[in-house]
Amino acid sequence: MLKIAYHPIYKHSLPEGHRFPMIKYDLLPHQLLYEGTCTEANLFTPEIPSPEPILDVHTSQYYQELTTLRLSPKEVRKIGFPLSEELVKREVMIADGTIKAANYAIQYGIAMNIAGGTHHAYTDHGEAFCLLNDQAIAARHLLKQGLAKKVMIVDLDVHQGNGTAEIFAHDDQVFTFSMHGASNYPFKKEQSDLDIPLPKDTNDQDYLKILKDTLPSLIDKEKPDFIFYLSGVDILDSDKLGTLGCTIGGCKERDRFVLQTCKDLEIPVMCSMGGGYSPDIKTIIEAHSNTFRAAQHIYF
Repeated sequence: MLKIAYHPIYKHSLPEGHRFPMIKYDLLPHQLLYEGTCTEANLFTPEIPSPEPILDVHTSQYYQELTTLRLSPKEVRKIGFPLSEELVKREVMIADGTIKAANYAIQYGIAMNIAGGTHHAYTDHGEAFCLLNDQAIAARHLLKQGLAKKVMIVDLDVHQGNGTAEIFAHDDQVFTFSMHGASNYPFKKEQSDLDIPLPKDTNDQDYLKILKDTLPSLIDKEKPDFIFYLSGVDILDSDKLGTLGCTIGGCKERDRFVLQTCKDLEIPVMCSMGGGYSPDIKTIIEAHSNTFRAAQHIYF
């Protein structure tokens, strides 16, 4: 069964006109239920986790200042959301959803989180709508619990996973792979284990060729026994914060290829949704929905 982390807290209230499309976290599960891609039985509810798995990734000083709302105004501006108790609660529950989804992926082959993909969160600070790095937290959890020996993070969001790269810069048990827009934020990139910066307006054909030429051989070389997939849909040509030129169909084929590769190689995969900032919310929901449709079609 496809297990999907979801909680209403994911849709957090923001000031009117904020550029982050928080409404997608309400519309996406409704769309998946409406069309029958999933049922209520597929959804599970994350909880407030113990601090331990979070502190295995983030510094105690940062976590304490975050949870007591004592970040400086500059640090809050870097995150891009007004800091509140409810926002912090949302972030730790997203992290718990990804941890639990990783456990479910070991059981079922795949599991997903309606939110997450907060790859700009560093060990000691947050930025760009990311407070806690959910996939990094879940990766460390798997390794610490002996549920995986080598993890690969496949980050196909249009933005480089700079926080993830920094967190695992000196960790041989986690291989970080980021394929992103060369001219996109962050303008000062970190060093992933493998970075593939793509030129502006890269189209479906070129994008998919690079991915298909890279991922299977990379997996064969690194031999991970667990994969985290960050399936950002901000690679679309319509995205306000992206520079690539992919279509909905190209994005759909990307997801199909990644998930089919994981299935064929019998490597459990956990998916976090990542970014998507197209002006029409219907475009964002359709692109994200395709990831869940692919999972159901390939695995179940």
